[in-house]
Amino acid sequence: MQILILEDEEQALSRLKKLITEVVPDALICGTASSVEETINWFEHNPMPDLIFMDIQLADGISFQLFNKIKITCPVIFTTAYESYALQAFKVNSVDYLLKPIDESDVKRAIDKLKMLQSSRSFVADYAEILKTIQPQSKKYRDRFIIKIGDTIKSLIIADIAYFYTEYKSNFVCTNEGKRFPIDFNLDQIEQMVNPKNFFRNNRQFIIGHHAIEEMKAHTRSRVIVKLCPPSKLDTVVAIDRAQDFRNWLSE
Repeated sequence: MQILILEDEEQALSRLKKLITEVVPDALICGTASSVEETINWFEHNPMPDLIFMDIQLADGISFQLFNKIKITCPVIFTTAYESYALQAFKVNSVDYLLKPIDESDVKRAIDKLKMLQSSRSFVADYAEILKTIQPQSKKYRDRFIIKIGDTIKSLIIADIAYFYTEYKSNFVCTNEGKRFPIDFNLDQIEQMVNPKNFFRNNRQFIIGHHAIEEMKAHTRSRVIVKLCPPSKLDTVVAIDRAQDFRNWLSE
């Protein structure tokens, strides 16, 4: 049995190799890859293996991308930390899924299941069904907000909004021109309405846009002070528990 392993963590790869060797002594690990790109390159120069152990999160993205680029016809055993809502899809449409950390009994169970399916000829790879279950549908975000000021109704397009904030238990939107208007939604609701690529909830009082950041300074305990444009009189320090997510957001 020729086995391909897709895993981007060196320690996890070494452990899985060892477990496979113990459970299937005659198995040949014909290749390993740590990224989607590396896997595509491997398939360009090698035939289809007999089995793939596939980690869902690879170095350069989700391994499901492979099913759109390569016609994978061999059985796949997923290694995953995905939440339970998705596991039924793995169970029905692949050989098995192994929840990390993986031990010898997990590998043995999966291999035994593969042998049983092969002997009964009942396994049909249906990776498209997994893709439908796992990959969320593209979420639509608001492209404008309706603002009411007395009897006047104003439409604000999202590109004109610098940030949202709360003050004295009321919620406001600040435009790129520095105009401030009350808004009917609270920040928890707004956070779900705006595209997270463009707006970030940096603390309990603010959701800020990329384009509204004028300057940043390091603060105590790994926090970051954000200077906004238009300026705000309120504290715009990134909360400690959000600091790493904020840095990741800036680099996206």
